[in-house]
Amino acid sequence: MILQSLQIALESLWANKVRSFLSMLGIIIGVGAVIAIVSVGSGSSQQVTSSITNLGSNMITIYPRVARGQGGRIVGENPQEKFSIELAAYMEKFCPSVTQVIPVKQVSGRLIAGDINVNATVVGTEPEYTAVNNYEVEKGSFISNNDNQERNQVIVLGSQLAEDLFEGENPLGKRIKLSYGGQSYLFEVKGVMKEKGGSLSGNLDNQAYLPLAVSLDILTNSDYVSSYIAQAASSEKAATAVSELNNFMAKVLDDENQEQFQLMSQDEILDTVSSVTATMSIMLGGIAAISLLVGGIGIMNIMLVSVTERTREIGVRKALGARNTHILFQFLMESLSLSSIGGILGIIFGWITAYFISQVGNWPLVVAPLSVGLAFGFALCIGIFFGLYPAMKAAKMNPVDALRYE
Repeated sequence: MILQSLQIALESLWANKVRSFLSMLGIIIGVGAVIAIVSVGSGSSQQVTSSITNLGSNMITIYPRVARGQGGRIVGENPQEKFSIELAAYMEKFCPSVTQVIPVKQVSGRLIAGDINVNATVVGTEPEYTAVNNYEVEKGSFISNNDNQERNQVIVLGSQLAEDLFEGENPLGKRIKLSYGGQSYLFEVKGVMKEKGGSLSGNLDNQAYLPLAVSLDILTNSDYVSSYIAQAASSEKAATAVSELNNFMAKVLDDENQEQFQLMSQDEILDTVSSVTATMSIMLGGIAAISLLVGGIGIMNIMLVSVTERTREIGVRKALGARNTHILFQFLMESLSLSSIGGILGIIFGWITAYFISQVGNWPLVVAPLSVGLAFGFALCIGIFFGLYPAMKAAKMNPVDALRYE
């Protein structure tokens, strides 16, 4: 009976090809839209996640909060004055989930090369800075431990900064001036970094890098750094590392309410981004699913028309011995055929749409099998739900009245 009903259903649909296609159009668009939207959401989320991960390896940045006070006066100690190099060593010692902590001294100055000068962020740091930030040298080399120990006045330029100062020339070995605090300091260009873009520390391409000791002893004559960059042992231990650093800083600074420091980790950013993209995908997918309901109403409408048109056929079949279940099953099979064929065409349409959107947006094509299965399953449920009433109406017809129908 199943095969025979399927054959009759397909023959009926084929006899009215245009009408059948228009009935399936809502299902095709609905299924395609759900698959495309979920795919775009997953692909864009994957791209953003990859970009954030590329900023650094399990990075956790620790900043001092801005000192507060009343009446134009700061109350208590300045949090900045507690961020020392020694504190970084203690973090590594007492936080087992942290592999290394890099102190950073950041100032703003003016770099001068010949008759070209550029305002730039100048970062005093240590050799491990590049490993934590997934940052690579394009020409020359980065700051070394020897540069820090000997207070060598060398400088490494970000890619955009090198282009702005030297306009395509090779800057290695050339000398540039750094104007800071009303004085000028002479530095030799030791390296140029590869293009990197933004990170938790700002746009790395527009920054210059000095030995930390030079930045503290010569440039600023200070014992305190601007921030720390900590690296968790692994992505699985990142949350534990954040908790350990929070507890450590709260105890050392006697600041249980975290009024003197703040932490920013990649995991927090990734969780926020994932939450936002997931919410957007669900919302847009829900909106797209509405078109499936519209498609279901279209199927119900066309099935009711079909029942009316085939009233005499139903009467003849009942007169020849067809039972109510046979008639019900036949029209239900037609409804299911409409929704299933529409669902298959919708999957193809959604995949093609997702592919072209991913090419335009330059993110990976991610078609989740779960979204395909849910969309197709929902289409089948729509076919059953909206096809049931017309099928029941056809099954309950009185054969005598059906035969008299003109």
